[in-house]
Amino acid sequence: MKPPLSAHGSRTIDIVNRGLKRRYRAERRFKIYGIAAISLSLAFLVLLFSTITGNGYSAFLQTEIKLDVHFDPTQFEGRLVADANYPAIVKAALRGLFPEVSGRQELRSLYGLPSSSADFKVRDMVLKNRNLIGQVKPIWVLADDDVDMLVKGHVDRRLPENQRRLKDNQLAWIDRFSEQGRLRRAFNVNFFTKGDSREPESAGILGALMGSFYALVITLMLSFPIGVAAAVYLEEFAPKNRWTDIIEVNINNLAAVPSIVFGLLGLAVFLNFFGLPRSAPLVGGLVLTLMTLPTIIIASRASLKSVPPSIREAALGIGASRNQMVFHHVLPLALPGMMTGTIIGMAQALGETAPLLMIGMVAFIVDIPGGFTDPATALPVQIYLWADSPERAFTERTSAGIMVLLAFLISMNALAVVLRRRFEKRW
Repeated sequence: MKPPLSAHGSRTIDIVNRGLKRRYRAERRFKIYGIAAISLSLAFLVLLFSTITGNGYSAFLQTEIKLDVHFDPTQFEGRLVADANYPAIVKAALRGLFPEVSGRQELRSLYGLPSSSADFKVRDMVLKNRNLIGQVKPIWVLADDDVDMLVKGHVDRRLPENQRRLKDNQLAWIDRFSEQGRLRRAFNVNFFTKGDSREPESAGILGALMGSFYALVITLMLSFPIGVAAAVYLEEFAPKNRWTDIIEVNINNLAAVPSIVFGLLGLAVFLNFFGLPRSAPLVGGLVLTLMTLPTIIIASRASLKSVPPSIREAALGIGASRNQMVFHHVLPLALPGMMTGTIIGMAQALGETAPLLMIGMVAFIVDIPGGFTDPATALPVQIYLWADSPERAFTERTSAGIMVLLAFLISMNALAVVLRRRFEKRW
């Protein structure tokens, strides 16, 4: 028996086969488009990370100069130890290495090779051990940022003298330092132990890290219990009427509001109305709490919805009250998802800059904050400040700060994935 013919004389099986071939071709094209999109995304991601790493890894190393420092007793006569003329002591060590240098201009160029922080390092050493007075000690001090950039290969020595920051005589002195073994690159401890500074070689991120830490502590202490409580009420206890519908719509809308709007709200309410201290982690935490709450509420409600109705029915069936059903059975099962949403919300808050700029956390803060009301900045804001600085060394530290921020964000998101896989129950 022959296959039936269509109205145009074609066999039905041929029509079906042609249709299948078209669908298979479409599926193959769609697969190719998907692979191409993923490959392109990965290529841009690799380019981003390689650019940041290539620009920032060298910030974790810092050039140092070895000086033979004579703690001249005459510089301490008639003065407190803390008020001695430490700049003169450092300058004398430099003149001792280059006795042929004379003239005010040449001496000024010579004195500019070490960082200005060398004076403070010598001072701290004497304050810790006053027996150093009268002795000669070799000390490694930070080099100026221009010297550091030269050693790291960011300065073209072939350029004419008027087109680079280091003069010819300074290049010659740096070469002599290198020949005498007085130049080295060491791990940049200051980057992780110091606050911000006008000098790139002395700038660190500890102040910004502590500011972010205090702000996130406030955010976590407020946003998690309030967000979970709001989600439990809306999902388990609130009546379904027009008012709860309005609340739900507003929560969803708040999750999409630009973060700078929350900064304006914090400026108007927390600073201008309540008079809270400006540029403080306390205010930053309050603003980030407002911004994070919608995310936590939405994630918590989704986690509560994922608990099967049979759990609720079984708890009520054995005589549990509604409160006992929610807090003894439903909430513990939904808690892993809530924690995951909270961590993602905290990671979002860690990377925010715009709302913190509006409440004054863009200020130049040198001291490490010691509490929630001390003036502070945050890590994203610190990166923003460094990116606005013209020195090449600050560009290096900008990329290094981004690397540290990305490390924290990746860690927090990885923790969210681990918690979800560890505690999530599949029904």
